[in-house]
Amino acid sequence: MGAMTGHGTAAAGPKQARSRVTRRHLLEAAVSCLAEHGWAGSTVAVVAERAGVSRGAAQHHFPTREKLFTAAVEHVAEERSTALRELFHAGPAPRAAVVEALVDLYTGTLFRAALQLWVAASNEEQLRPHVSGLEARVGRETHRIAVELLGADESVPGVRETVQGLLDMARGLGLANVLSDDTARRARVVTQWARILDAALGP
Repeated sequence: MGAMTGHGTAAAGPKQARSRVTRRHLLEAAVSCLAEHGWAGSTVAVVAERAGVSRGAAQHHFPTREKLFTAAVEHVAEERSTALRELFHAGPAPRAAVVEALVDLYTGTLFRAALQLWVAASNEEQLRPHVSGLEARVGRETHRIAVELLGADESVPGVRETVQGLLDMARGLGLANVLSDDTARRARVVTQWARILDAALGP
């Protein structure tokens, strides 16, 4: 009986690995679809086709459309947070570099996908609680990372609001970039915000 259990465990390994790969492909395809086609044009069937899996397999991993797309945005947000931490693995970094990296979080495919979810959630009752919870979690994590990378001391009055203002500004730049390439103006704003942070947070 022990031999049978061992054989079953060994067989489960590759199956679980394939399941993780399938799930990852679905999540990445869902983010791409949202960013390119918006909520109305992004269905489970469309995502499954892009991911190269059957619709049944997609629904096995994510029983509802809402769960698929909120999980997709959360997955990529977590990956971006990890990449951001690894970029500055030694701790606090030059303020201009940190501001630029944070702004970059809001100007790519992930932000476009998240934006589509926010808009859809304003009209879709069944989607709203998923998106509200996701936004709160991602917002808290991004704020924590920003504080860490900037070397900010939030016990000092006004520092927490300054960091949050930076993130709000970065989100605004992301919105401006949705309709047109805002690179040139963004570079000037990043430089000025680095100066503001140096003055507000100290060396």
